[in-house]
Amino acid sequence: MNHSPVYILGIESSCDETSCSVTENGVVLSNIIATQEVHEKYGGVVPELASRAHQQQIIPVIEATLKAANITKNQLSGIAFTRGPGLMGSLLVGTSFAKGLSIALNIPLIEVNHMQAHVIANFAERAGENRPKPNFPFLCLTVSGGHTQIVRVDSFLKMQILGETLDDAAGEAFDKVAKMLNLPYPGGPMVDKHAKDGNPHAFQFPRPQIQELNYSFSGLKTAILYTIQRERKVNPDFPGHQLNDFCASVQFTIIDILLNKLTKASKQTNISNIALAGGVSANSGLRVALLSKKETLGWQVFIPPFEYCTDNAAMIAVYGYYKYLANEFSSLAITPTARYTF
Repeated sequence: MNHSPVYILGIESSCDETSCSVTENGVVLSNIIATQEVHEKYGGVVPELASRAHQQQIIPVIEATLKAANITKNQLSGIAFTRGPGLMGSLLVGTSFAKGLSIALNIPLIEVNHMQAHVIANFAERAGENRPKPNFPFLCLTVSGGHTQIVRVDSFLKMQILGETLDDAAGEAFDKVAKMLNLPYPGGPMVDKHAKDGNPHAFQFPRPQIQELNYSFSGLKTAILYTIQRERKVNPDFPGHQLNDFCASVQFTIIDILLNKLTKASKQTNISNIALAGGVSANSGLRVALLSKKETLGWQVFIPPFEYCTDNAAMIAVYGYYKYLANEFSSLAITPTARYTF
């Protein structure tokens, strides 16, 4: 039998991070993320600028990734890439490059759903790390700037969305609130930073009453905006010295909404293995609140290291490895898709 190693190159270009990673039999050898600072002065991601930056960065990032993994491109077994969801211009750069490399090296092309890859980030690790990993089946709360989902995971290749946001994502709510408060971009981490020193019960906000296991954050954003406007009529400098309390109250409310539905999902499915994924899983308040459920509800809780929470190619390469083992390859006719459900 041939036991030669399987090297997968992962390419992630769904938004404003150009990232590449190499895995050997599912173990991360290298994971390089080039962030795009061009968006900071605009207070948000500009799709056209993101696409151009990907074009400039993708070749140097891939070269650096192969070098860090200490392999050549000719040793690669397959190319995994983010097909979607994401910004179309950004996805096109990664998809086109992956196709070209697949043709040039005559190796399989593996399309990956970005949101499923976030779930699989719970299995991303370097040699010798041996972090605890969730057993199947488990529930994963995937929280990012563009998505909020509760996913039932029965195997690496079998996942089902049990609930998702019907409008805005939790991460987008954090960022919009930061903008209302004139906090610097990116706003979510700034809200988290100020929340650490605030009173989470200083301000009260309504909880949306949404059917089943779905979420909604648009009404909450409106309620927060009205609160800011009302307070500024009395005190034009609001939030001023109350900034920490206001951020703590907003963060507490968002986390409470997230975990209430997750608790409901756990009871309905009788699954107590609970994982976290996505960019907002870097939020310290969410991590603390979720870990506290180990005590109160007896959950087994799994949270990826920060490196694998935000958009990164290691999760693409790891998921690509399991698809490679199952011979789930893509044709060269495949095209990216900005909206990509599963």
